Amino acid sequence: MTRNIAIAALAAVILLLGGIYWMTSMSGQNDQFAQCRQGQVVGGPSVGGPFTLVNGAGETVTDEDVIDQPALLYFGYTFCPDVCPLDVARNAEAVEILEERGTMVKPVFISIDPKRDTPEVVGDYAANMHPRMVGLTGSPEQVKAASQAYRTYYQAQDSGDDEYYLVDHTTLTYLVLPETGFVEFFRRDVTPEQMADRVGCFLDAM
Repeated sequence: MTRNIAIAALAAVILLLGGIYWMTSMSGQNDQFAQCRQGQVVGGPSVGGPFTLVNGAGETVTDEDVIDQPALLYFGYTFCPDVCPLDVARNAEAVEILEERGTMVKPVFISIDPKRDTPEVVGDYAANMHPRMVGLTGSPEQVKAASQAYRTYYQAQDSGDDEYYLVDHTTLTYLVLPETGFVEFFRRDVTPEQMADRVGCFLDAM
């Protein structure tokens, strides 16, 4: 896959996610978070759902174990040379801002590269990004199921036997609330301050 094709694929996925930014049942007066949302709310398939993955300690955990408080979920991989570190660092900074404001939000990093991202690797990566960040990986089947639940895209580039292969993937961050589930996504151009403000709006509206 060439770089241009990869970029086009990612752009298409982002546009698709924007188009399925759904929650028709929550639109208008039925939506307690209406004042917090950005973009058009239209009908479409749901985003989010159950998953079973493995944390940095090697423990099998479910979505209910992980999302026991408001959480920011990001799908990426530890070998990512530029995009993931910037996005995950942005998320960690937003979490710090929220904590300074008296609000606790859990940062979560879910690997889409289970071949290289063992529990130990993903656990160390998450801990280096933020002391409260949860790193998750799993079998290829578990990772695929979690990715499909959140309608994300990922595809390893064909590089033969090269262990330094790259992975094309969706670069969105998801705000997920206990019991409520997915409520919002954030693109890469959102600053830490903007993310903190928008997350705070959702939490105030709960």
